[in-house]
Amino acid sequence: MSFMKGDLLTKTRKLVKGLAKANPVWLKAMEENPPVTFPRTNAEVKPITLPEDTYVKKFFQKHPDSKHEDAFRFSGFDPPPARVFGWRVLELKEQGASEEEAITVADMEYRAEKKAKKQAYKRLKEIAGLQGNKPPQNPYPSAIKEIQAEERKYVSERFNNPRLRDILMKMKEEKAAFRQDRFKDGGF
Repeated sequence: MSFMKGDLLTKTRKLVKGLAKANPVWLKAMEENPPVTFPRTNAEVKPITLPEDTYVKKFFQKHPDSKHEDAFRFSGFDPPPARVFGWRVLELKEQGASEEEAITVADMEYRAEKKAKKQAYKRLKEIAGLQGNKPPQNPYPSAIKEIQAEERKYVSERFNNPRLRDILMKMKEEKAAFRQDRFKDGGF
């Protein structure tokens, strides 16, 4: 039906009128109450921009490593640091600060927060060492290290799983048998 123009209702009418299809039960009801048609615009869809987007771009220009370090978590409630930076700049501008001053202050706050997180984890490790305990897991790991930690169990399973070793041995035997059969026939 893709070669015909129109929506489902007009396509079905044409097929029924041309005796290519039996009259469906739902056709009469659909003709009485046709589906809503939405107006089409010829203009292109404009990208959605938020007021803080310009400052988010400036943030990533200043801190390109934060794209990987401060990853956005879909299941979390905390906004990404770049958005927080943009919101803070807008807030400072509303309070009367110039754009340069607002960016500088928001940048200093971001760096201070990042430094405080590192120092807090360092102190946690020191306390654990004094108590003789194993150091705790980093509460502020980089996104790359988080992903690697999640994948580590699958990587170790790959090398230690006996079922996978059996499959590998079977594949090696099949490959050896295939080579032997090929050389019997005199082919290479």
